[in-house]
Amino acid sequence: QVQLVESGGGLVQAGGSLRLSCAASGRTFSSYAMGWFRQAPGKEREFVAAISWSGRRTYYADSVKGRFTISRDNAKNTGYLQMNSLKPEDTAVYYCAASAVVGGTPIIAEYDYWGQGTQVTVSS
Repeated sequence: QVQLVESGGGLVQAGGSLRLSCAASGRTFSSYAMGWFRQAPGKEREFVAAISWSGRRTYYADSVKGRFTISRDNAKNTGYLQMNSLKPEDTAVYYCAASAVVGGTPIIAEYDYWGQGTQVTVSS
């Protein structure tokens, strides 16, 4: 089992930045790839970014490429999502997740463990 807890969400104006954190406990965090997903009201959960177990490979949704950066610190059992140039359409609950597909994956069904989510609201 891996327990994941997100933090760092909040209210920010368009053009601003936020840094989300995902603290992991339980099984060895470095054994898993990590991903970030988001879900806006009335919409399905969607992929945002993923990172391999080592941190060497990263993947991004086209909608966030160039604005968001995913990273991880295995020594601290923590993953991060740096979000810059935020837009109102980025408003959603953001979830971190862990996958046994250690190379990283954008496929939601390949994630085994999920956090409870953190709200990000971007005002125009």
